[in-house]
Amino acid sequence: AGEYETRAPFFAHNRQLRKEVEALEHKARRRDVLVSDEAIHAFYDGVIPHGIVNGVSFEQWREQAERENPKLLYMTRDYLMRHAAAEITEMQFPERVRAGDVELKLSYRFEPGHALDGVTATIPLHLLNPLDAQHFEWLVPGLIREKVAALFKALPKPLRRHVIPPAQHVTAFLEERERGEERGDRGETLSAALARYVQRAAGEPVPADVWEGADLPPHLRMNFRVVDEAGRELAAGRDLAALRAQLGQAAQLTFATVDTGIEKTGIRAWDFGELPAEIAFVRGGRKLTGYPALTDEGDSVAIRLLDTRAAAEGAMRGGVLRLGRLALKEQMRQLDKHLPGFAQASLLLRGLAPPDELKEDLLAAIADRAFIGEDELPRNEKGFEALKQRARTRLPAVRDAACRLFAAIAEEYQRVTAARALPQPAADVRAQLGRLVFKGFLSATPWERLHDLPRYLKAAQRRLEKHAQDPERDARHAASIAELWKRYEERAARLRRAGEADPRLVDFRWRIEELRVSLFAQELKTPYPVSHKRLEKLWSQITR
Repeated sequence: AGEYETRAPFFAHNRQLRKEVEALEHKARRRDVLVSDEAIHAFYDGVIPHGIVNGVSFEQWREQAERENPKLLYMTRDYLMRHAAAEITEMQFPERVRAGDVELKLSYRFEPGHALDGVTATIPLHLLNPLDAQHFEWLVPGLIREKVAALFKALPKPLRRHVIPPAQHVTAFLEERERGEERGDRGETLSAALARYVQRAAGEPVPADVWEGADLPPHLRMNFRVVDEAGRELAAGRDLAALRAQLGQAAQLTFATVDTGIEKTGIRAWDFGELPAEIAFVRGGRKLTGYPALTDEGDSVAIRLLDTRAAAEGAMRGGVLRLGRLALKEQMRQLDKHLPGFAQASLLLRGLAPPDELKEDLLAAIADRAFIGEDELPRNEKGFEALKQRARTRLPAVRDAACRLFAAIAEEYQRVTAARALPQPAADVRAQLGRLVFKGFLSATPWERLHDLPRYLKAAQRRLEKHAQDPERDARHAASIAELWKRYEERAARLRRAGEADPRLVDFRWRIEELRVSLFAQELKTPYPVSHKRLEKLWSQITR
């Protein structure tokens, strides 16, 4: 047939069949499924008479020949395939993957070095934020064996020797996983499941983050392609958290454009009835879940439909707090005028922020504690009225306690910043202070931790005073704490990028401060036993 193209049905059929077989090659990541071009030419040479030399004569011959045998020029899948490729099934290489409540289209490409090499999930923009990146660790069944083998190979040598021969352990792990799925054990991440397996084989703890930074071939990590409603690509890459950082805000705005009838602005009183925690709606043929929340708009609140439960819970607290402050406007005005000791304390912290910003931060911390504290957020008018009543009772006592804390923190902060010290401990202490006392720290720090800040600051001052007695001891303790803090910061950053939170990690952060007290100012005491060994044990639980 050469370069000749015809509108005859056989031509479209054969071209489509060839594409399907080529797709199998992309899935199997091998080039030996489709027969050669020579074999395809041989097929036509064996059917078309040698005297056919142009399009006109070919069409005349074809019409006559197809009257006798309509499928004469139709190729079969078997002819186009060098072998059966029985392992390339829909189950092994699905066209779609379920992620939570939605299905995403998958595409495959076998072209090492190309940006799309491997498996690509196409994500509509409005679905970007709710997706759980951990789900995609499992890739597709047809590639998971290769990925597990690569992860075994990436283990540190002391652990890797326990999973030899790797092929045998890959099979054992996947069979164990299959039995777990049959029992209904789902939802575990690949890294957690694999760490558990290696831990049993090695007989020692294996954290799930042992593979952080592992240099896997790109095709063993899911690729993501984010598209708008017209199917135009907005961004692509293998780091879902980075895509969220780039497009997350746009994704939320796009998600919220759907008209569910629940959104409302300019709210200054709870006059909208029950606020459901979630609602279901249909968009583009997909059934989706949205999470209504009150959001703080400054001089009012709004009901917004958010795309993740975590985002809604975070916004809801601020929205309820703003609505509560609007409802008890007079009480808040009186509070603003009577803050015992504020003027003196704000002078001590004048290098941190202007007095009006410090006052607003203090009022926000007081309001949060008095209006909400550890109480459940209201979802209806009755619950909100109860919240207001509790706040009226609590406000005076919370104000007095917050002002005392503010004064104590300011005094200790002023003492430690005025203390003389050598450059090295002073630099470390300055970094610590910057993480404890910063612009907005009163409302950003959990209430129970605000009570600890004066002790943490006093311990920092004692450290500076004692440093000259044993500089080497100070350096050893500082190094051990720095290593723990580095781990904390790296993991916290990963969770932030992924839009996730772990209360155990927050607890770990504050236990580092208690370790500082224990090592540098033991006489100030800690509320519970703390040591580097205990923190290592806690870290292994966090990363398990």
